[in-house]
Amino acid sequence: MKPPTRIAPSILAADFLHLEAEIRKCEAAGADLIHCDVMDGHFVPNLTFGPPIIRQLSKITKLELDVHLMIKAPERSLDAYREAGAAAITVHQEVSPHLHRSLTHIRSLGAHAGVALNPSTPLQTIEDVLDEIDVLLIMTVNPGFGGQTFIRTMLSKIQLAHEWREQGRAHYSMAVDGGIDPATTPLVIRAGADTLVAGTAVFRGDIVKNIQRLREAAVC
Repeated sequence: MKPPTRIAPSILAADFLHLEAEIRKCEAAGADLIHCDVMDGHFVPNLTFGPPIIRQLSKITKLELDVHLMIKAPERSLDAYREAGAAAITVHQEVSPHLHRSLTHIRSLGAHAGVALNPSTPLQTIEDVLDEIDVLLIMTVNPGFGGQTFIRTMLSKIQLAHEWREQGRAHYSMAVDGGIDPATTPLVIRAGADTLVAGTAVFRGDIVKNIQRLREAAVC
């Protein structure tokens, strides 16, 4: 059975001059998680923030911090992000040659272990580590920038990942990230996703109303 839909605002699209105030609005609107995109300028072209920002975020919100590492050699930083306050740490399959080791290490730190897949990465590449995955993050855009257009061909990947869960092969929560808005939300929910990572659709305009719109769109 698919879990209830969760909303995870991505602070990549937030106003960093007023970040605490914007997170408070997310809390007031009933957001479930705060999604933190960590980018290194190498694995993806953009550059964002690291453990010091995660540590500060952990002081201003009781929501779980869902840290998405879009960085090369993520295994070198797992301890630092957990110590900073990450409740979930997601690494990319594409830069994790020892994926099983990374996932089991994240779990040993007491965090939820996640795997992210770029649009061009087949779902089958994670079949041998399904038992170690708490969170599956399917990228519905090419990672690195906010505000991109949803790639509709990813719906079949979401559907297959959901089938694996229905068959008892996997027990992850399934998040989608990229181009998520009230129009695309029903598509990914019907395909089997249960967590919506949304940046622009949350932080552009009235945050409380935007989250409400996503929540309403998820009832399909």
